[in-house]
Amino acid sequence: MTRYNTHATTDPFARSLSAFETLTTTLSGSDASTWTHADLEEYLDAAGRDLLRLLLQDHLDLRAQREEKQVRAGARPVVVGPEGRVRPWRETGHSRWLASVFGMVRVTRVAYRGPSVGNVHPADAMLSLPAGRHSAGLRRLAVTEAVRGSFDQAHDAIERRCGNVLGKRRLEELVVAAAVDVDGFYRTQIPVPCSREMPLVIQVDGKGVVMRPEGLREATRRAAASKAGGHRGRLAPGEKPNRKRMATVACVFDTRPAPRRPHDVIHPPGGRSGERSARPGPRAESKWCTASLVRPPEQVIADVFDQAQARDPNHLRPWVVLVDGARHQLDLIDAESIRRSVTVHVLLDFVHVAEYVWAAAHAFHKPGTTAAEAWAADHLTAILAGQADRVAQEMTAEAEREHLSAARCEAVDACHRYLTGHLDQLHYDTALESGWPIATGAVEGACRHLIADRLDITGARWSLHGAEAVLRLRAVVSNGDFDPYWRFHAAREHERLYSTAGQRKYALSA
Repeated sequence: MTRYNTHATTDPFARSLSAFETLTTTLSGSDASTWTHADLEEYLDAAGRDLLRLLLQDHLDLRAQREEKQVRAGARPVVVGPEGRVRPWRETGHSRWLASVFGMVRVTRVAYRGPSVGNVHPADAMLSLPAGRHSAGLRRLAVTEAVRGSFDQAHDAIERRCGNVLGKRRLEELVVAAAVDVDGFYRTQIPVPCSREMPLVIQVDGKGVVMRPEGLREATRRAAASKAGGHRGRLAPGEKPNRKRMATVACVFDTRPAPRRPHDVIHPPGGRSGERSARPGPRAESKWCTASLVRPPEQVIADVFDQAQARDPNHLRPWVVLVDGARHQLDLIDAESIRRSVTVHVLLDFVHVAEYVWAAAHAFHKPGTTAAEAWAADHLTAILAGQADRVAQEMTAEAEREHLSAARCEAVDACHRYLTGHLDQLHYDTALESGWPIATGAVEGACRHLIADRLDITGARWSLHGAEAVLRLRAVVSNGDFDPYWRFHAAREHERLYSTAGQRKYALSA
């Protein structure tokens, strides 16, 4: 008797249809009519996810049936392995697990084999399956959750949505692997052009991250080891615990000129009269951030200059660089500007200058008094008017006339040293007239968002690779580039896994 061809009559989505019918039957039954909307949501969340898992499984099984049908029909495509050797033999029934956002599914495919070589699965390339068990959708979900909150919170969120498909250790590894293409992605991006009247602003700062001992730099590790074994209850004044590794943070943005006068920045003692409102300062547009714990500061500064160079390749716009006064940063910025033959206008963050001036004001007047406020306002207004040198000399002369104590003179001397040591970076009169920013609010906000809000959460102790990956990915998200980056990363992953000519059937979407 001739056997029936059951492959042609069996619905490949019979299990999915049965699960859907079961779901609708339950919802139309008498029990469901007594459920609250919360009960309905809870039921549909679990049953709906299982239905989607069955749909995915049925589709994968259908593709497996079609591939096996081609083998039975005698189709013999030439399959070549990554080392260039042909796989002449075929074997059906090879399967592997895939953890998806809907749950675990099994992928069955044909293996092409050869003597003394590994198996090749053309279906893996068609599906662009990952090297590990976890799907691209699950990897993306893992990265999205992990860069937003702690790894524990990310693991709990994934488990609530997808079930028990991912362990915490593997979650951390997926995040590290997801950050490998950040540099390559930004090398392919072309910034939106801007008119030459708009200044190009670069800001650089540093922020410490608490690390595990093996993630510290050598000097910090030695300093921490020299104090190990102590039993003190607290640190001495000014002493550092030597637990942090400094990350370099930099940003570049465009801004529209917003000319101001000194009194638009510093209000007179007693407040403004109300006759004239203060002019607003410039606002950042198209901000781009980068940060790193692994790369040296000179490399991060070179990266941000690369971004600026891409925005203004002919150096037609004014370049304004704002820093907090750290000497090594100033030296690196000078070296980078000389290497690129670009003229930059370096300014100190005015907030840092104000802190020194206020400390000097409290040496002459009691904190919180109108006299202290007036002294600071007068001197800061003069600094904004381009008279920093005169201000430094006058406060020193005033300290001598007042015969201040040594403790109070120290604040005045510190302010004098700070001002006279950075006179070339205190041309605020030019900056205000030209409408440039004079404070590092953009990079300070980047430090807070990229590092403090995630890497500095209570109890966090980071490995170097884990912290670097989270930091780089948070920068990508902050720049608004996560979606195009993920398409680029997926394309690069496919190229790394399926690089032979016979397997390049995956359409790159980057």
